[in-house]
Amino acid sequence: MKVPANTIRPGHVIELNNKLWVTQKMQIVSPGKGGAFVQAELKEIRTGTKLNEKFRTDETLEKIQVEDFEMQYLYAEGDQLTFMNQENFEQITVPREIVGDAAIFLQDNMICTIQMHETTPLTVTLPKSVVLDIVEADPVVKGQTASSSYKPAKLSNGARVMVPPHIGQGDRVVVNTEDGSYIERAKD
Repeated sequence: MKVPANTIRPGHVIELNNKLWVTQKMQIVSPGKGGAFVQAELKEIRTGTKLNEKFRTDETLEKIQVEDFEMQYLYAEGDQLTFMNQENFEQITVPREIVGDAAIFLQDNMICTIQMHETTPLTVTLPKSVVLDIVEADPVVKGQTASSSYKPAKLSNGARVMVPPHIGQGDRVVVNTEDGSYIERAKD
């Protein structure tokens, strides 16, 4: 469906040069001289190639209809991740690069949102946060204050995170899946 360029938002999928692109960032720029334009950062779905593109605000783009499915993560086999549709129990495999860096936070039976165009998975969105155990943490340095300093810690999935000094080995913490940052100590 044709839509004006200024209505495109991050996460929208557009067709450009016979390829599908997902919008990652979008900004409307109004220079002092001349008309406003849309500055968009796009990522090609098949190859992951990034592109910065400018569009006139009155230009029309082909927006692709996509569907979101709630799917349960089952297992990884090499660079392929297998998910199961919650409604019809069909299984699909998704290349790990579609999930990106967040793949380290996948947990068995985790419910993720998979955006699909026809039968092709485009994006995989994990829940905003996960609860993980701290398996290794540096000891507290005497004189450190809790408000201003963080220390490195290793999570049960192998990822590293910066945590406040009061967090130690064996503690459970809530971690942001988008950027891998510490949110809070998990409530039991």
